[in-house]
Amino acid sequence: MKKYFSLVLFAHSVFALPFAMIGFFLGVTTTENPFEWHKLILVLLCMVFARNAAMAFNRYLDRDIDAKNPRTQMRDIPAGKVSANEALIFVIINCILFAAATYFINPLCLYLSPVALFVVLFYSYTKRFTALCHLVLGLGLALAPIGAYIAVTGHFALVPVLYSLTVLFWVSGFDIIYALQDEDFDREEKLHSIPSALGIKNALNVSVLLHVFSAACVILPVFFTEFSWVYYIGILFFCSMLVYQHLLVKPNDISKVNRAFQTLNGYASVVFALCFLIDAYLRHK
Repeated sequence: MKKYFSLVLFAHSVFALPFAMIGFFLGVTTTENPFEWHKLILVLLCMVFARNAAMAFNRYLDRDIDAKNPRTQMRDIPAGKVSANEALIFVIINCILFAAATYFINPLCLYLSPVALFVVLFYSYTKRFTALCHLVLGLGLALAPIGAYIAVTGHFALVPVLYSLTVLFWVSGFDIIYALQDEDFDREEKLHSIPSALGIKNALNVSVLLHVFSAACVILPVFFTEFSWVYYIGILFFCSMLVYQHLLVKPNDISKVNRAFQTLNGYASVVFALCFLIDAYLRHK
């Protein structure tokens, strides 16, 4: 179990999981659908299974690339901690479990499950042919809030789509920052990314633009749903984390990429989600 947790970097679930909770409780508090424990558990299981499949498949597909890159040579498959076949079997099992969990939620979730799996697995191929791979990664994580909302309600709505767009632009932006570390390696290996295509300075400018879009999308729900002052604190904190990571990472100094990537973005999602949930509780107690 420990080696598989290492394979899928379970701690990185902190990025999308809080937004899944936002989507779930948005469905509970803004519609007539009741809170149901079994649905919450099923949504959490879907998040775990989908992320396990996506991350393990990425490690499986990139095993030869990771072995060449000094930064990734110690990942589980190149280091021999997990075999390629074990990783692939792990992917297949998690895909099956994901589809099974959606079956017990509602028909729409089941029908959309192949689409969700395609998006999260397809990302691993994109760096081989397009610099827009960061946006595909963002799209995969952006399925969390809208998927959780559909699990509760069985239909689409505008506000959860806005949260999905928030995640799409936010994740795409910070994945570009993370990819700065491999700019030279990607170019040498003919892999595609925004940094290898545009250089560090222009890549950071693209990341800033995406994070501006993310900030706009996290603000827009206030025009469609009633919120208390707590939610506005969440907005302020989330946007401040976006700004802070761009102050940490500069074209001439990318030494703090890991701090910007995991620590700040982890804080951003968790604190924002907590503010959303506290706000929902205060307004519906």
